[in-house]
Amino acid sequence: MRKKKKSQLLTEVELEFMTRLWELGEGTVRDIMAKLAPERDLAYTSAATIMRILEQKNFVTSRKEGKTHVYNALLTKDSYQTRFLKDISKKLFDNTPAALVARLVDDDDLSEEALREIRALLERRMNNDNGRDGI
Repeated sequence: MRKKKKSQLLTEVELEFMTRLWELGEGTVRDIMAKLAPERDLAYTSAATIMRILEQKNFVTSRKEGKTHVYNALLTKDSYQTRFLKDISKKLFDNTPAALVARLVDDDDLSEEALREIRALLERRMNNDNGRDGI
């Protein structure tokens, strides 16, 4: 039997938990639950299971303080955004980042201000020798 490959992407629920952990910097299951929307009404055991899954998938690490686990993200939000966009570019846009950007800027709901910000980012990237500073 083949070993199941660990997903490099987060499920919707996992992303919700990672977003809260990124906001906190580090936290316990209770800390993370306190940041969820009040209507979420999730059992502690369910939240703890989600955090264990995130640890198994190497998105977080934990250390034990007494009986409690304190979680830290192993992946920054920026790194995950890059990973996600590369995956979506590959799967939906034939691995052509320009097609992804074209779809975004063709959106009628995009404000003029947002378009100006995108243009400024592109110009800064094109004028930058190493392509990463300031973005």
